[in-house]
Amino acid sequence: MRRADRLFQIIQVLRRTRKPLTADAIAAELETSKRTIYRDIATLMAQRVPIRGEAGMGYILEKGFDLPPLMLTPDEIEAAVLGAQWVAGHADTALSRAAHDLISKIADTVPERLRPFVLEPASRARPGWRREPDRIDMTRTRAHIHEGKKIALRYRDEHGRDSERTIWPIAIGYLEAVRLLAAWCELRRDFRSFRTDRVVDASYLDEKYPERRDLLRARWRRSLVWEQPSDI
Repeated sequence: MRRADRLFQIIQVLRRTRKPLTADAIAAELETSKRTIYRDIATLMAQRVPIRGEAGMGYILEKGFDLPPLMLTPDEIEAAVLGAQWVAGHADTALSRAAHDLISKIADTVPERLRPFVLEPASRARPGWRREPDRIDMTRTRAHIHEGKKIALRYRDEHGRDSERTIWPIAIGYLEAVRLLAAWCELRRDFRSFRTDRVVDASYLDEKYPERRDLLRARWRRSLVWEQPSDI
């Protein structure tokens, strides 16, 4: 690996975490020596890259530093294009259109030598197949998730039974053929997932739910923890 590429990768590794990383950990990931990392860190600091730390204690990249937005490696381009391909084939119309736009923007802005990684990628995501239509405004739903506002649903379950729910939306899960809206359900007083193709009607309320969104999301994540059976 060229030294310039290695310096860039060190910044990428540090930017990925908020915890101090030792030279040993960085060297192991980049498959080089600890001494080389010490020398490269000193070079970056001399160039006023805001890295804080010292040998033996670990290093951390301070907030507020960023690289030019198009400093992408071939693997990063491949990952972005692969993800955008999947979104284009499986997400709702607005996100699908945004995914196509993203691929076009990457192709237009990366250096010429990297353009084949966008236009002729080695990886491909399978197109959408038998996708169930969303029966809820996905753009407004995402906006309500970001704003921490409630949604009133009329929902039809797999047995054809309707129910009225007021929910605190948390996240949307994009699966192979359906989308799931994860939320706290006031009726059940617990977390529930609602298929977007089974929503009969939705009213987007101006009322914010009382719990902080990050705390609610953390509770939801903990509710998803699955323990492996002891007999396996």
